[in-house]
Amino acid sequence: MKKLSDRAAEDYRLVTLAVEENDQMAYAQLMDRYRNSIFHMMLKMVRNKDDAEDLTIEAFGKAFRKLDSYSPSYAFSTWLFKIASNNCIDFIRKKRMKMLSIDEPISDEGGADYSNSLKADLLDPEERFIRQQRRRIMQELMERMSDKYRQMIELRYFEELSYQEIAERLDMPLGTVKAQLFRAKELLYDILKNAKAQRGL
Repeated sequence: MKKLSDRAAEDYRLVTLAVEENDQMAYAQLMDRYRNSIFHMMLKMVRNKDDAEDLTIEAFGKAFRKLDSYSPSYAFSTWLFKIASNNCIDFIRKKRMKMLSIDEPISDEGGADYSNSLKADLLDPEERFIRQQRRRIMQELMERMSDKYRQMIELRYFEELSYQEIAERLDMPLGTVKAQLFRAKELLYDILKNAKAQRGL
């Protein structure tokens, strides 16, 4: 292994603690060391604060789930930023495709806007059924979560409230809301993964 800088050596120490001992403090320290940098990179890419917050959390979630695959032959920061960047690019691509297929205004020669009717056509009946099925499955999975985390998911992804709005609704500090949402998403991922394994998917 090549000689690491002091920062890279500390990163590797924390990664080792997280992987080998499931040290929650090590996870927290890794997140603390890079959260702001990842957030600002996401913000530059998507230009939306709430999306940048979500993408930052997703980046750490993906990185932590595959932390045992990290190799110190390259800097942890490089590895982490690559995961964050790829996830963000996927997000932008999906959002762009959604906008092109549903939200792009379409007008006839007289200027009449058919956007609303197009949305209705695209969602009826098959797409609407698929969305309803996904929503039902999601709600069934959420029933396995505690009330605290289920409420967080419902407010963020069903009512589509911002972090600040959730904090105000629940009278909680903003940092607590972000931390609980991160944990809620991790729990939901684990529940979904276990459900797929049980079905042999």
